[in-house]
Amino acid sequence: MAFEEIERRGLVLLGCGKMGGAMLAGWLDRGLSPASVHVIDPKPSDWLNGTGVNVNGSLPEHPAIALIAVKPQMMGDALPALAAMGGGETLFVSIAAGTPIARFEEVFGKASPIVRAMPNTPAAVGRGITAIIGNARVSEADLALTEALLSAVGQVVRLEVEGQMDAVTAVSGSGPAYVFHLIETLAAAGEAQGLAPDLALALARATVAGAGALAEQSDETPGQLRVNVTSPNGTTQAALEVLMDARNGFPALLDRAVAAAAQRSKELANG
Repeated sequence: MAFEEIERRGLVLLGCGKMGGAMLAGWLDRGLSPASVHVIDPKPSDWLNGTGVNVNGSLPEHPAIALIAVKPQMMGDALPALAAMGGGETLFVSIAAGTPIARFEEVFGKASPIVRAMPNTPAAVGRGITAIIGNARVSEADLALTEALLSAVGQVVRLEVEGQMDAVTAVSGSGPAYVFHLIETLAAAGEAQGLAPDLALALARATVAGAGALAEQSDETPGQLRVNVTSPNGTTQAALEVLMDARNGFPALLDRAVAAAAQRSKELANG
């Protein structure tokens, strides 16, 4: 990863919780000099203080990037610390859920390049996926730099319009919780069939993780992978007849769940 501009001008990280910390760890692992990173965090962890980055000290006047990683409800108190960096020289990247680009333009000015990003929690283990969209001031070089930074914690995809962010939030932003609940319920179903709790949970975890890895690495579609494992009149087909029921199965249930999450994302963005 090319860090020359960041090494020269600096990077400011506003907030270093789980997501911000995962990104910082990824950058440092890829060779970013700790001296070029300036973190603002009201309660820095022992890990953060031991990384060698600048914590709650003086900030560069016009850093190459200011990455905003605080919770939406903390924006009002946190953003003024970066307001003087607005005007066009600093690229702002936000990973705050439900906060539209227009909100940042109010603080930093419309002349500032601003990228809105939506990562998800598997970023903590380097397996996340992040969707990004920029305002009119964002250049191709800005997007490339954003992708380079966010790829430290997983894949990065670009959106065509900001309105797609609500669907992204509902699918990949909130999606890990759906998968965790699947593991919970699959394990509980195994217990109901006579398995010990620890064994049922181990089987459910490994099955979901392994199937996800196979789906990601295979050239075949998830639909074809499903067909591959489904023998006619076998056990898998018996289960899928329940799960794929048009009214009560996965298709209808997930459609309603994702729609509810997308609607809530819109409500949060509108204040």
